[in-house]
Amino acid sequence: MDYGLMGFGSSLGDPVAVEDVVEEYTEDVERIREYGYRRIHRSAPDVGLTDLAADAALAALKDAHVDPRDLDLVVLAITDIPEYLYWDAAAALQSRIGADRAEAVLLSQGCVGGLTCFDQVAGHFAIRSGHQRALIVGANRTCEAYWNRMDTHSLLFSDGAAAAVAGRDHPRLRRRAGEVMSDGRFADLFAMDQGGAAEPFLGGEAPPPARDAWDLMEFFDYDDQRFEEFTDLLTDRVREVVARACARAGVSIGDLARVVLLNDNAATLTTVADKLGVPLARTNAGFSRDHGHFGAADHLLNLQHLHETDALHDGDVIALAGMGRGMHWGCTVVEA
Repeated sequence: MDYGLMGFGSSLGDPVAVEDVVEEYTEDVERIREYGYRRIHRSAPDVGLTDLAADAALAALKDAHVDPRDLDLVVLAITDIPEYLYWDAAAALQSRIGADRAEAVLLSQGCVGGLTCFDQVAGHFAIRSGHQRALIVGANRTCEAYWNRMDTHSLLFSDGAAAAVAGRDHPRLRRRAGEVMSDGRFADLFAMDQGGAAEPFLGGEAPPPARDAWDLMEFFDYDDQRFEEFTDLLTDRVREVVARACARAGVSIGDLARVVLLNDNAATLTTVADKLGVPLARTNAGFSRDHGHFGAADHLLNLQHLHETDALHDGDVIALAGMGRGMHWGCTVVEA
């Protein structure tokens, strides 16, 4: 289904130097330094996920000269939990921006959600021939009561949202193809043991401390070899999903002008670039280092940056690729 991106918007937390705040999150300072990040973005305590998402969405609508009442679909992808349980953040976003006619869809596939949004729009346009405009939003607002933004993962999490307006038959930044792979063996990797229906929080009970890297290692029985095999699988499947998406688009990996990955640490970005046979300079390594990881917003933020800095030329083919808890791997191929 042929559509392109008409406009972008974003809303980021306040920038802060990693060196200035790392000791708030971990004693393992050297490990964090080795990741290579310079800054992250943190929102004020009273700023929620849908605040960021709404600001980004309205900015994208303004950039695209689209009235929110003309939207047919709003897709919101989130990484962390939203402000409330038993609550649809996508429907709340639809109401906040005044998109009264639009269907609202919420995706919670972690960091890959910003990519699966593209397939949602393609499918929606395919089955509803009269629909013309859709809004894609990726957002991350780290819930620090549950998640240590520096010590849970090998990525440093930032708060922010990015949005894009998609238009049927729009000639710029056209979606060419998409591919998603899932592997449910790792569904429990990031699961919180408490707070769900299996073990709900009870009145007066304090939530567990924020998860850290050791909580993830517990899934692998603290076996370094098993963990290394998992990390190898992660990057191998990124290459596989990129190759599949490129094949669907009728291009090769060598044809790609840019590869936008997660805003990962320097070592992982280098490893994935090597496996793809793509120079690191053609990835988002610089943007990642300067801003941190925004979960489901990474790919749209990077695409907006490339677009607004005139880094893309007519006919350039860009692969947006990454992974998310579940586990899921995704790739969307876009042509400038």
